[in-house]
Amino acid sequence: MAWLLDVVPPDYRLYGVLRRHPIALATMAQHHVAACVQGARAGYRSARTELGGPLPAHGVDAVLAAYRTEGRRLVDTARAVDLIGRALRGEVFSPRLRAE
Repeated sequence: MAWLLDVVPPDYRLYGVLRRHPIALATMAQHHVAACVQGARAGYRSARTELGGPLPAHGVDAVLAAYRTEGRRLVDTARAVDLIGRALRGEVFSPRLRAE
Protein backbone atom coordinates (compact mmCIF):
# COMPACT_ATOMS: atom_id res chain seq x y z
CA MET A 1 0.00 0.00 0.00
CA ALA A 2 2.70 2.50 0.97
CA TRP A 3 4.61 1.90 -2.27
CA LEU A 4 1.47 2.26 -4.39
CA LEU A 5 0.65 5.51 -2.60
CA ASP A 6 4.14 6.72 -3.47
CA VAL A 7 3.52 5.92 -7.15
CA VAL A 8 0.39 8.05 -7.47
CA PRO A 9 0.04 11.82 -6.94
CA PRO A 10 0.09 12.87 -3.26
CA ASP A 11 -3.56 13.98 -3.34
CA TYR A 12 -4.63 10.35 -3.78
CA ARG A 13 -3.84 9.93 -0.07
CA LEU A 14 -6.90 12.08 0.68
CA TYR A 15 -9.27 9.33 -0.45
CA GLY A 16 -9.98 6.82 2.29
CA VAL A 17 -11.42 4.36 -0.19
CA LEU A 18 -7.96 3.92 -1.70
CA ARG A 19 -6.45 3.08 1.68
CA ARG A 20 -9.31 0.73 2.58
CA HIS A 21 -9.34 -1.09 -0.76
CA PRO A 22 -5.88 -1.86 -2.14
CA ILE A 23 -7.33 -3.18 -5.40
CA ALA A 24 -8.86 0.25 -6.05
CA LEU A 25 -5.52 1.93 -5.37
CA ALA A 26 -3.70 -0.53 -7.63
CA THR A 27 -6.19 0.06 -10.44
CA MET A 28 -5.89 3.84 -10.18
CA ALA A 29 -2.10 3.51 -10.01
CA GLN A 30 -2.12 1.41 -13.19
CA HIS A 31 -4.03 4.11 -15.05
CA HIS A 32 -1.86 6.89 -13.64
CA VAL A 33 1.44 5.21 -14.51
CA ALA A 34 0.18 4.25 -17.99
CA ALA A 35 -0.65 7.91 -18.62
CA CYS A 36 2.82 8.92 -17.39
CA VAL A 37 4.44 6.44 -19.80
CA GLN A 38 2.37 7.84 -22.67
CA GLY A 39 3.26 11.39 -21.69
CA ALA A 40 6.97 10.62 -21.53
CA ARG A 41 6.83 8.96 -24.95
CA ALA A 42 4.99 11.93 -26.44
CA GLY A 43 7.50 14.32 -24.87
CA TYR A 44 10.41 12.32 -26.25
CA ARG A 45 8.92 12.32 -29.75
CA SER A 46 8.33 16.06 -29.75
CA ALA A 47 11.37 17.29 -27.80
CA ARG A 48 13.50 18.23 -30.81
CA THR A 49 10.64 20.15 -32.42
CA GLU A 50 9.53 21.88 -29.22
CA LEU A 51 12.97 22.61 -27.79
CA GLY A 52 15.21 22.78 -30.87
CA GLY A 53 14.89 26.56 -31.06
CA PRO A 54 15.12 27.64 -27.44
CA LEU A 55 17.80 25.11 -26.39
CA PRO A 56 21.21 24.40 -27.87
CA ALA A 57 21.71 20.95 -29.42
CA HIS A 58 23.51 19.60 -26.34
CA GLY A 59 20.57 20.76 -24.18
CA VAL A 60 18.09 18.90 -26.37
CA ASP A 61 20.29 15.81 -26.23
CA ALA A 62 20.33 16.04 -22.42
CA VAL A 63 16.53 16.32 -22.36
CA LEU A 64 16.23 13.26 -24.60
CA ALA A 65 18.59 11.35 -22.29
CA ALA A 66 16.43 12.34 -19.31
CA TYR A 67 13.32 11.14 -21.17
CA ARG A 68 15.01 7.80 -21.94
CA THR A 69 16.02 7.29 -18.30
CA GLU A 70 12.65 8.37 -16.96
CA GLY A 71 10.86 6.30 -19.59
CA ARG A 72 12.67 3.13 -18.49
CA ARG A 73 11.87 3.90 -14.85
CA LEU A 74 8.20 4.48 -15.66
CA VAL A 75 7.92 1.27 -17.70
CA ASP A 76 9.50 -0.69 -14.83
CA THR A 77 7.07 0.95 -12.39
CA ALA A 78 4.14 0.12 -14.68
CA ARG A 79 5.20 -3.54 -14.74
CA ALA A 80 5.49 -3.62 -10.95
CA VAL A 81 2.09 -1.96 -10.47
CA ASP A 82 0.56 -4.44 -12.93
CA LEU A 83 2.01 -7.39 -11.02
CA ILE A 84 0.67 -6.03 -7.73
CA GLY A 85 -2.75 -5.51 -9.26
CA ARG A 86 -2.79 -9.02 -10.67
CA ALA A 87 -1.74 -10.47 -7.31
CA LEU A 88 -4.45 -8.49 -5.50
CA ARG A 89 -6.97 -9.97 -7.94
CA GLY A 90 -5.84 -13.44 -6.88
CA GLU A 91 -3.61 -14.41 -9.76
CA VAL A 92 -1.15 -17.07 -8.70
CA PHE A 93 2.36 -16.83 -10.03
CA SER A 94 4.66 -19.79 -10.44
CA PRO A 95 8.41 -19.34 -10.34
CA ARG A 96 10.26 -19.58 -13.64
CA LEU A 97 13.89 -20.34 -14.17
CA ARG A 98 15.82 -17.89 -16.27
CA ALA A 99 17.78 -19.27 -19.17
CA GLU A 100 21.35 -18.03 -18.95
